[in-house]
Amino acid sequence: MTSPEPDGIDTIEIRDSMIRLGQLLKLASLADDGVEATELIKNGLVKVNGDIEDRRGRQLTAGDVVSVNGQSVRITAAG
Repeated sequence: MTSPEPDGIDTIEIRDSMIRLGQLLKLASLADDGVEATELIKNGLVKVNGDIEDRRGRQLTAGDVVSVNGQSVRITAAG
């Protein structure tokens, strides 16, 4: 699902044009489940494109970078 890029950031491919932050955290194995995703976000541990994000439903698209506890993933579009 994820593959490393030269800059050290893993990539994760999504099928649709967007994915919600909570879903991405689970898909990228940055959170085990929705409860953990919510807690990470609520505690200010999730950044989107370098900024702390507090909305679990934030819509993410290709090119966005999500970071949790020093681990980052870049979203890419399928196809």
